[in-house]
Amino acid sequence: MTTESAGTVSAELKAIVEALIFASPEPITPSMLFKLLADEPREDVAAAVQALQAEYDQRPGLQFVEVAGGYQIVTRPELHEWVRRLFHERSTQKLTVQGLETLAVIAYKQPVTALEISEIRGVNTSGVLSTLLERHLIKIVGRKNVVGRPFLYATTKEFLIRFGLKDLGDLPKIEDMAEALGFDPPGRLFEVTPREEMLPLGEDEAAATEK
Repeated sequence: MTTESAGTVSAELKAIVEALIFASPEPITPSMLFKLLADEPREDVAAAVQALQAEYDQRPGLQFVEVAGGYQIVTRPELHEWVRRLFHERSTQKLTVQGLETLAVIAYKQPVTALEISEIRGVNTSGVLSTLLERHLIKIVGRKNVVGRPFLYATTKEFLIRFGLKDLGDLPKIEDMAEALGFDPPGRLFEVTPREEMLPLGEDEAAATEK
C-alpha cells in the first residue's frame, strides 16, 4: 500500500485506520495502530489519523476524540439524549448522587482511603465504593502507610473513557464538574491535602483487584 502522492494520505489507509478505531471496544492507542499497521510508515499512519480528525470535525453526528490515551469515534454530546432512547434499559444503571460525589472525591484526591472519603463526604461510603468497583470506575492501587494499612482508591481507564478525558490532567475545576454532574461538592473537597507514602499491594491482592 502506498500514498497516492506526496503529502496526500492514502484513501485506503485512512479507511483502514477509521475501521480499526470504530471497531475497537476501547480507545485504540497510537502504539496499537502502529503495531497493527506495521507494514506502513508511522508518519503515514499518523497522517491518516490527522486526516480523519479533520474530516470528523465537519460531521454533525459523530466526532473523533482523544480519550484515555487513545482514539474513539463517538456520538456528539448534543445527540446523547437520542442515543439514550436506543439504549433505554441502561438508564437504570445511572450513578446516584452519592455515587457521583464519591467518584468526584476519588478523582480529585486520589489515591485516597475509604475513611478519608467518608470524612470529606460526611457519610459512610462502603456500599458506594463497592458499586464503583463493580462498574470499573475505580480500583485499589495500594495501601496507605499508616496503622491498619487501609486500601487506597483511584480512578481507572474506564473512568477516563466514560467522562471523555485524555488523562487526569483534563479534569475540569471541581465546581465545574459538580455542576455538570448535578450535585453540590462537599466543602472539604476543595482542601489541599499532602500526599503520603503509598505501600504497594501484595501479589495476591494485586491479582484480585485487576480489572
